[in-house]
Amino acid sequence: MDRHDDFREFVLARQQALVRTAYLLTGDAHLAEDLLQSVLIKVAGKWPKLSRGGNPEAYTRKALVNQYISWKRRLRPEVPSTELPERGASHDDAALHRIVLRQALARLAPRQRAVIVLRFWEDLTEAQTAEALGCSPGTVKSQAHHALARLRAFAPELACLLNDSEMEEVAR
Repeated sequence: MDRHDDFREFVLARQQALVRTAYLLTGDAHLAEDLLQSVLIKVAGKWPKLSRGGNPEAYTRKALVNQYISWKRRLRPEVPSTELPERGASHDDAALHRIVLRQALARLAPRQRAVIVLRFWEDLTEAQTAEALGCSPGTVKSQAHHALARLRAFAPELACLLNDSEMEEVAR
């Protein structure tokens, strides 16, 4: 198998997980696809080295976060609506919670959002998250703690989803 086939196989195997991460970072399906595409172009150029001895998935995830943060610095800040959409008969509580959470995530700083996405949606350990972000596990803990506090402040209605002991467990 040549390096192009190896790279293609990696992309096919991990594409759904990577696009999900990109979507959770950006909050927009089209931006997520653009983000992933721009990162995969960079990864393709480094593929021979990555496939020989590196961790291609960790590298790609870190590149997604770094590219997202870079984009956020260049683009004007998001100003999410503070009003929830009217609740229709077809909306259930889970859908409403997803909308509220997405709006709250959009209000986090890019680094805090990246920590929340990697730790709790991607289910990475603190050490894996720290490696992906190029920081210490202590920084991950601190960023997660502050991000969760901000999420609670932005969307107190979501606190009912976890009891206090579970919320403390998530914050650790």
